[in-house]
Amino acid sequence: MSETFTKSMARNIFYGGSLFFFLLFLALTFDTESALPDRDNRQAISEKVALGKKVWEEHDCIGCHTLLGEGAYFAPELGNVYKRFGNSTEAIVGFIKSRPENGIPGRRSMPQFNLSDEELEAVAEFLKYASGINTNNWPPNIQG
Repeated sequence: MSETFTKSMARNIFYGGSLFFFLLFLALTFDTESALPDRDNRQAISEKVALGKKVWEEHDCIGCHTLLGEGAYFAPELGNVYKRFGNSTEAIVGFIKSRPENGIPGRRSMPQFNLSDEELEAVAEFLKYASGINTNNWPPNIQG
C-alpha cells in the first residue's frame, strides 16, 4: 500500500520543523545570553575605556588592525596586545607614540595621529579591556 504525500503532511512537516528550529534558536540565544557576563569583561568598562573606543573609531584603527578577529589584516591583531606587551598600558602608549622613522627597517610603521596624552592612555585602556574578553583563544594572534 503506497501512501501519498499530501498537502497537509507537507504543511505539518513545515510547521513542525519551523517550530523545532525556532525553539532551538531560543535555547541557543538563552545559553549565549547567560554566558556573556562571564565572558565579555563588562565590569572593566569605564569612561576611559569608552573614550579609547571613541578614539579607536574616530581614527579608523580597524582599517589597518584586527580586534578580536574583526577588521583589516594590514597590521597586527590587537585583541591581546596588552598581554603581548607585558600587561603594560605604558608600553602600548610608548609604541603608539614612537615615530615611524624610528621603526624597524623593512617593516610597515604606524602613522602618527598626534593623539593627546589623555587619548593615548584611553586607547591603551581600551586595548587592555579588549584583552580581558574571553574569546576561547580566538583568533590565534601571535605577533610575528
